[in-house]
Amino acid sequence: MRGRVIETVGGVYTVELDDGRELPTRLRGRLKLEQRTGDRVVVGDLVRVADGNDGDATIESVEPRRTQLARRAPGRNARKAKVIVANVEQVVVVFAAADPAPRLRMLDRFLVLAELNDLVARIVINKIDAAEDEAALRAGLQPYIAAGYDILFTSTTNGVGLDAFRTLLCGHESVVTGPSGAGKSSLLNTLEPDLSLRVGAVSEAHGKGRHTTVSARLVRLACGGHVVDTPGLREVGLWGMDPDRLDDAFPEFRPYLDQCRFTSSCTHTHEPDCAVQAAVEAGDVSRERYESYRALLSDG
Repeated sequence: MRGRVIETVGGVYTVELDDGRELPTRLRGRLKLEQRTGDRVVVGDLVRVADGNDGDATIESVEPRRTQLARRAPGRNARKAKVIVANVEQVVVVFAAADPAPRLRMLDRFLVLAELNDLVARIVINKIDAAEDEAALRAGLQPYIAAGYDILFTSTTNGVGLDAFRTLLCGHESVVTGPSGAGKSSLLNTLEPDLSLRVGAVSEAHGKGRHTTVSARLVRLACGGHVVDTPGLREVGLWGMDPDRLDDAFPEFRPYLDQCRFTSSCTHTHEPDCAVQAAVEAGDVSRERYESYRALLSDG
C-alpha cells in the first residue's frame, strides 16, 4: 500500500494511505541501515507499507524526496541535520507583530533556510492588531518587500488577512513554521476549525512563546493540498551551508553578483570593486539585511 507519513512520534509513523485511512506503522529493520539526510523517515515522506500477519504494519520502502526542509539539529547534535518535513513546495514563515516582538535576524535565518533548500518562502506577520506602531513595523519590513518577498498581515482577533491566508495555503503543499508564540496553530485553526490544534500563551517572564505543537503533523486541507504545522523553533541553525552559495540566498543580492570584480569568489565583505557593497552604500540593498548576511557568513 502506498501512503504519506503524516506524523512521527516515538518510533511510530502514522501513514495516511491513498484510500484515506490512517495507519500506525513501524520501520522495517533493513530501512534503519539506509543512509538519508536526517531521520530515515520524516513527515511528508512517501512510503510503501505492508500489513504483517500479526496485524503490525511496517514501512517497506521510502520514495526519493522531491524536496526537504532541513536545518542543523539543535543542542548536542549540532553536527547532524534535522529534516523538518519532506515533499513540500513552500515555506510559510509566521512571526508575530507583538507578543513576542519580531526578531528580524531570526526571520532572515528562516528565509535563508528556505532559499538553501530551494523552497518558495512566504512571510506572514500575525497579531497585527497588537502592534504598538503598525506604521513603524511595516517600514521595518520594506527591505523584504524590496527583496521580492510577499508579506501577509493577519489577525485571528479581528479577521484581518484570513481569506488571503486561506488562498495562500489552499491547493498547495506547505509547511508553516516560525518561532514559538507567533500564532501558527491559531491561524491554522481558523482555516480548518476541525483541527483543534493546541494554542498556548506567551511567557510573561521571557517574552517568548511556549511550545504548543509538540511534533510536526501533516494535515489534508478540505480546500485542497496539505499543510504541516511544526513546533515553534527557538533557534534556526543552517545545515550544510556552502559559504560560496550564501549570497545567492539573499534575492536582492542576485542582480549584482556577476558584477563583482572577483565574481563567484567574492565574499562581499572586503574585496575591492564589490557590486554588492556598492549597492549597500548606494541604498539599493538594505544595510540591515547585508549585516545579517555577514553575521550568517561568520557563523558558517
